[in-house]
Amino acid sequence: MTPSPLDALNDVLPPEQVSWWPLSLPMWALILITIILLICFGVFTYRRWQFSAAKREAIKLSADYKNDPLKLHGLLKRLTKHYYGNQASSQSSANWCKTLNSLSKVNFQEADIVSLYNPDPNNDLQPKLIEAIKTYKTKERLDV
Repeated sequence: MTPSPLDALNDVLPPEQVSWWPLSLPMWALILITIILLICFGVFTYRRWQFSAAKREAIKLSADYKNDPLKLHGLLKRLTKHYYGNQASSQSSANWCKTLNSLSKVNFQEADIVSLYNPDPNNDLQPKLIEAIKTYKTKERLDV
């Protein structure tokens, strides 16, 4: 009898399981980039939230002052002073109206602002002032 050629073959051994640890360098780079992006996103979100804190507070206070147009106007002045400085908030009435018109979606006239300081202020301005606080732009350029 002739020997079978299959008897000369060795047994087939399955490959060993590949370990997942230690990670490869590209995987470490991906993890590091992901962590850096998450930290940057968190810092950006927190700073944006902090930046708009004054406007959120003004919106809360406008609900308390909804019956007093002079206090609402004071809130608008405080918002402008906070976001744009003293020079923007201490303008003449005509320039202040232009600034308010550019910073909010409400159209003010100089007579509206002057009527606030009369002995009996115009109560028709309350909805306009509240809307101006709600739509106040915090990142608008005033010098353009």
